[in-house]
Amino acid sequence: MALYFLYESSSGYALFQAQGLDEIGQNTEAVRNSVADLNRFGKVVQLTAFQPFESAIDGLNQCNSVSEGLMTNELRSFLELNLPKVKEGKKSKFSLGVAEPKLGSHISETTKITCQSGEFVLELLRGVRLHFDKFIKDLKPGDLEKAQLGLAHSYSRAKVKFNVNRVDNMVIQAIFLLDTLDKDINSFSMRVREWYSWHFPELVKIVNDNYLYARVAKLIEDKSKLSEEHIPALTEILGDEDKAKETVEAGKASMGQDLTPVDLINVQLFAQRVMDLAEYRKNLYDYLVTKMNDIAPNLASLIGEVVGARLISHAGSLTNLAKCPSSTLQILGAEKALFRALKTRGNTPKYGLIFHSSFIGRASAKNKGRMARYLANKCSIASRIDCFAERGTTVFGEKLREQVEERFEFYDKGVAPRKNIDVMKSAIETTQNKDVEMEEAQPVEALAKKSKKKKSKPEDAPAKAANGDALEDAKSEKKKDKRKKEQGHGAEEMDGINGDVAEQDGTAKKKKKKSKDEVAAASKTIKKRKSKE
Repeated sequence: MALYFLYESSSGYALFQAQGLDEIGQNTEAVRNSVADLNRFGKVVQLTAFQPFESAIDGLNQCNSVSEGLMTNELRSFLELNLPKVKEGKKSKFSLGVAEPKLGSHISETTKITCQSGEFVLELLRGVRLHFDKFIKDLKPGDLEKAQLGLAHSYSRAKVKFNVNRVDNMVIQAIFLLDTLDKDINSFSMRVREWYSWHFPELVKIVNDNYLYARVAKLIEDKSKLSEEHIPALTEILGDEDKAKETVEAGKASMGQDLTPVDLINVQLFAQRVMDLAEYRKNLYDYLVTKMNDIAPNLASLIGEVVGARLISHAGSLTNLAKCPSSTLQILGAEKALFRALKTRGNTPKYGLIFHSSFIGRASAKNKGRMARYLANKCSIASRIDCFAERGTTVFGEKLREQVEERFEFYDKGVAPRKNIDVMKSAIETTQNKDVEMEEAQPVEALAKKSKKKKSKPEDAPAKAANGDALEDAKSEKKKDKRKKEQGHGAEEMDGINGDVAEQDGTAKKKKKKSKDEVAAASKTIKKRKSKE
């Protein structure tokens, strides 16, 4: 059987044929040894056809399609033109080697060409990639590197710019930072407790919360200065007057050692840093809640913002989570336990990250596995609605949460829950009603705006009537000014046009004046002669 293999380069599609495979056989090691030698490899592999890309944009589109495992029309026409034709109802006498298995499956489905992708084909493609510039004629030395660099830049830029999951990235980063802050705040708070306990050891038993302990340590500073004046401030921090009084009494009879002012300053600074981190953690949690309500409102209302964000982060994106079946979502986060159980043939885990949900904690020991399976089913539905719905709404998440609550009652009291189809129908009806209300509210708002405009017009009418004459006078004055300007411009233009003519006629006018004077003088002399006679 003849072997052809497709190579997707940065400059175009290339189709090669492997000949003389009997010499090296289907042996990967033999192919590896022959790849380095061009003379030997050139006898085995020959170029059949090459189709360059029309432009850089076309190359980017082809690269995107290949990465997604899709065959474009250009690639299909290229293969059909250059590969031997297969008769209907008969198997092909050749096979096509492809680097991407997804692309090979798509080619075989659409064109009925048998495709293969294995180590043998990958080694052949590696040799083609190494000696590709030798196979293509009229290829300058730097052209291939420039095409590879340009396509790599455009492909990476397009992936970053048109990332479908770019909104999910904010949630993923926020939940990672939240978990890191929890660990850091916990370790830093323990350090504050241990450090300040050398000075005031009794405070550890009175104040259990780490954040409150740091605030109290920041307030007290030196225990010897504790007095009843500190009770209101301690009560405001602790929220309990009895604890505030107990703290003051314990400070008076404390067994701790005294610290120098420099040591106390360092303790206070570190306590302030812990307080700042705790405040930032609260703000980050609020940010995560708002982002989850925007991105996955149904999943957040069903299982909570933090657990939902952990599921999205572990899956990689909301789209990947929506593609996961409920059985995968159920044990998401417990992969090590799953593979260990499969290896040792033990019991597989019942839950992963969804164990942190309050539903699993409320369930009894015998019903934890059931609730985890049911909750994973509802979470997969909610994630798919959030991923593919056009409008974000929490109606479906609330309805799914009601179903989980009904399942609790079914396990505890035996009350039959509603069917899923009935719940989904009611959710769809509520969303449609909300859409209708929104559409009705928009015309009402538009009418209200129009009425406000109409009301404002009669109020302004008297002022406009009073100033009507003034406006008309101003308009008439403006018109007069425009006319004067137009006339002035016209006169200037006429002067400019007639300037040359006037200059040309100047000498002629002077000549006419001279001739008139001469005629007048001659007539005077004639009259004088007649009078003498």
